[in-house]
Amino acid sequence: MHPHAIGPPLRRVLQLALGALLCLAAAVPALAAGASRTLVISGAGDGHGVGMSQDGAYGYAQHGYSDAQILAHYYTGTAIGRAPANATVKVLVGSTVQRIPLERYVRGVVSAEMPAEWPLAALEAQAIASRTYALTSHAGGSRFDVYADTRSQVYLGKAAETARTNSAVSDTAGQIVTYAGKPAVTYFYASSGGITESVQNGFPGAEAQPWLVGVPDSYETSSSGWRLSLSFATAASRLKGLVKGSFQGVEVLRRGYSPRILTAAVLGSGGPTLLSGPELEARLGLRSTWAYFAARTGTGPAQALPDRSGWKAPPDFSTAPPPAPAAPSEDGGTGVDSPS
Repeated sequence: MHPHAIGPPLRRVLQLALGALLCLAAAVPALAAGASRTLVISGAGDGHGVGMSQDGAYGYAQHGYSDAQILAHYYTGTAIGRAPANATVKVLVGSTVQRIPLERYVRGVVSAEMPAEWPLAALEAQAIASRTYALTSHAGGSRFDVYADTRSQVYLGKAAETARTNSAVSDTAGQIVTYAGKPAVTYFYASSGGITESVQNGFPGAEAQPWLVGVPDSYETSSSGWRLSLSFATAASRLKGLVKGSFQGVEVLRRGYSPRILTAAVLGSGGPTLLSGPELEARLGLRSTWAYFAARTGTGPAQALPDRSGWKAPPDFSTAPPPAPAAPSEDGGTGVDSPS
């Protein structure tokens, strides 16, 4: 979502990490002839983790939080302000740009982004976040503001509207999230896994923003945990172009405020290759960058792969669910170059 070049300070960190990984790769035991190996991935969350978790908003609403309280939790230091009168949104629908009145647009988004049967406070928080996002997004430059799909937020128009979601929109008409009196970018996603992430970690190259900082997320549901197993051959295929020699696993180097991966290395018999967490997520088809890695030989137990991030991996990948998130330390628990 935010393709930017890696800056000099991070490049130096990665150079140092690469030197250490060359030693590590040499120490990885060779694969026994004929033995099959599986990459076991245990993780949490669904989406980039920056801003409001929809699953978490559901949980907070169930525990009596209002829409304003939900938004204040996910967007630190913000307040509720007012949208400009008679605002419109330029939406790219297919190949056509449609100019849609703001409130009508939000009605077509809330019904597409959140189940209508969810608590009203969650629907209202979604309405305010979606309204604000539409006013602060410039996905198409001067041509259009937002896509009508997940590249921005899903807009399905009048056909998708329901009485309940429309009520959430009308009850919050004109309300937006502001920081220091100005509209604040309100990213959201499906599930945080228990801790949200700071924007500069979630989107490599993005500038830090005071309202988009990682926070503990108390009411995520158990459905936010996930596990994926891939044969080494499948993993190597998905990581094509990054594997030097034979694939030997993944080594995590740095994590963010949450356990989400900032940088990692693909380990091969010919040495490691560095990549970002988001690229690793995309290549392997993960639900988020909150992931831990282990390797299983044949039908034996999965053994956690080395992880230099400072976050503790699940104790037993073969039977244990992803670990419950602990309160992050002041430096974010990254172990290296903690975010400010």
